[in-house]
Amino acid sequence: MTIRLENAGKRYRMEWVFRRIDFTFEAAGRYAVLGPNGSGKSTLLKTLSGFLSLSRGKILHLEGDRPIPRESLYRSVSLAAPYVDLIEEFTLWESIRFHERFKPFLHGWTGTDVLNLLPFAQQKDKQVRYFSSGMKQRLKLALALCSDSSLILLDEPGTNLDAQGQEWYHQLVDQLAGNRLLIVASNVEADVSFCDQRLNILDYKRMNG
Repeated sequence: MTIRLENAGKRYRMEWVFRRIDFTFEAAGRYAVLGPNGSGKSTLLKTLSGFLSLSRGKILHLEGDRPIPRESLYRSVSLAAPYVDLIEEFTLWESIRFHERFKPFLHGWTGTDVLNLLPFAQQKDKQVRYFSSGMKQRLKLALALCSDSSLILLDEPGTNLDAQGQEWYHQLVDQLAGNRLLIVASNVEADVSFCDQRLNILDYKRMNG
């Protein structure tokens, strides 16, 4: 997938979160969206996902040269973020199977394959509510990266991960991102160290007009 932003802006009431973004996220690229807490990184990711609309300008999602209709964009997008909750009454195995019903996994991958990526796979019958915050974060990342989506959006992926969890996250990206478009929003360098393209949201907040 390729995403083109043309004069893109988003505001809430009278305050601009960002504006005048002219930027192309090229297919198969790895991009970092940078900025301090509260700067608008999550808002930009929600806009890229199709969850939010722009207040100004244009966004175009393309598969090859073909525009993707907004109403079907969700089929091509995977998102892992602190504000996206898991269903805590589900067991780990139920969470994986439920996710697969709405977002198929990569070609050739099964729910068991996804389960075995997790270092706590032996707890598959345990309810998610009893997992630590780090375990929940690993589950979110595994579900996002294992989904058959051409766009992967990761918002603050290192949240609640210790050093071992960060290493696991990097291995997961290396193994699964492939030639898909990957966009990571964070102000932590370890989260985005593999990204070779960077967009700083602050560059689009202090513009006149």
